[in-house]
Amino acid sequence: MLAQVAEALALQAGEIACDCTLGGAGHTLALAADLTPGGMLIGIDRDPLALKVASERMASGFPDLRFVALHGNFSDLDDLLLEVCTPGVDAFLFDLGVSSPQLDLPERGFSYARSAPLDMRLDPGEPTLNAAEIINTTNEADLTWILRFYGEERWAARIAHHIVEVRQRRPLATTDELVELIREAIPAGARRTGGNPAKRSFQALRIAVNGELDALRTGLEAAIRWLNPAGRIVVISYHSLEDRIVKELFARMAQGCICPPEAPVCTCGHTPILTSVSRRPLTPASEEIEVNPRAASAKLRWAIKEAE
Repeated sequence: MLAQVAEALALQAGEIACDCTLGGAGHTLALAADLTPGGMLIGIDRDPLALKVASERMASGFPDLRFVALHGNFSDLDDLLLEVCTPGVDAFLFDLGVSSPQLDLPERGFSYARSAPLDMRLDPGEPTLNAAEIINTTNEADLTWILRFYGEERWAARIAHHIVEVRQRRPLATTDELVELIREAIPAGARRTGGNPAKRSFQALRIAVNGELDALRTGLEAAIRWLNPAGRIVVISYHSLEDRIVKELFARMAQGCICPPEAPVCTCGHTPILTSVSRRPLTPASEEIEVNPRAASAKLRWAIKEAE
């Protein structure tokens, strides 16, 4: 959705932009020229390998642009931007989910289509629980909740029960073991439609491993604080849980007076912080989906910081 991102961010020469999900710098490379001359681009990612690749690509493509790569989680955006000593940011981009390079590396354990260790950490160096540890240690009730809430999995209880039964005999260690277990737990009729039956469970585990929804709320609120007046924020989400967070936050930040309707005058003093431009999310064109099927579920929302 590069054209929509570029239009919404509307970058100008000399501005400061921050890509909070740098990945391989695909968006960043395409947008960097709009910041020259005199601009600065900040790239944040939890994955050290992604940062290395992106930094090399930026140095090769835009050696004269000031580019700062920061290793971290955008939930720590306040601390990360303090490192850069910038007074504010003119544009933020959040392209959520897992990047294609991460999906394509079997050892990362994100893909249900390849055999790999059950890891799913966006930063393998973080001392957090990986997917195997969650699968093998979480009680049945909590595991059901993770699969149902984060994966919107209809058969969450059956899958969780089957996991607990199997792990009593042997711990689950690989993606293909989990995929086969999920297939066994879901009724045959339900397996015939909707793609790979492990898709929703893998999404749920990835979100749980990386604390993605809490990170999104914290990161978006911080980004809005750092936005300069008339600054722009663009978010691309890939499932309804993410999109709901973005939609509700933008709506709340765009709300004016919150006094009761019967109040004769406003006493709350509440004023809008954002103008929520995208009442309805933008979605990819069919031509883009043909080239990149992973973009099919993408939804783009953006907003503008109110001018002072």
